[in-house]
Amino acid sequence: MIEPSRKPERLRVNEIFHSLQGEADAVGYPTVFVRLTGCPLRCRYCDTEYAFHAGDWLDLDAIVDRVRSYGAQHVCVTGGEPLAQPNCLKLLEQLCDAGFQVSLETSGALDIAAVDSRVSRVVDVKTPGSREAERNRLENFELLTPRDQLKFVICSRDDYDWSKAFLQEHGLAGHCRILFSPSYNEISPTELADWILSDRLPVRFQLQLHKILWGDTPGK
Repeated sequence: MIEPSRKPERLRVNEIFHSLQGEADAVGYPTVFVRLTGCPLRCRYCDTEYAFHAGDWLDLDAIVDRVRSYGAQHVCVTGGEPLAQPNCLKLLEQLCDAGFQVSLETSGALDIAAVDSRVSRVVDVKTPGSREAERNRLENFELLTPRDQLKFVICSRDDYDWSKAFLQEHGLAGHCRILFSPSYNEISPTELADWILSDRLPVRFQLQLHKILWGDTPGK
């Protein structure tokens, strides 16, 4: 008996592009970005609204081949919210199997437990300024390891004070690296740096390198 052929596993992809990683621990490295379509959140400061709906369906093997064609070692799977598509987990596994150094940028609103342990998970903590703070999935914090990162996008002094209290309340500083980033064009980077230094906060200040270089240009 001939078995019916199995349909290839696919993802809806908004864009795949080659640039410099602008954030987190791999900042500055040439990186291939795989931006998946769709996101269940609507953060006020979102800079990738164009990825909410538009995209083409691609087989996982085709995505890996496209990534390989750029010749970069680092790969970042992002969105939107990449984990909103279940096959994202399989793509992450295939990219790791292919020998890439893989990171995942996720909103923190969805379960990260099933993400391949070889992946560096960059998990957002949504501040009140994002208008999505109620979507933070607290269960994710127990899963974090030293290879993972928590990212706070700070929109105001109130956001900073909230984030500082949040770190202490949940004992997050010892779980993984903590990143504080000023919301683009909302607060002064110097101001945020001064607050961190004044409070001797054990976090890593970061700017979005790609926006310093290219502004809000999509695909950069």
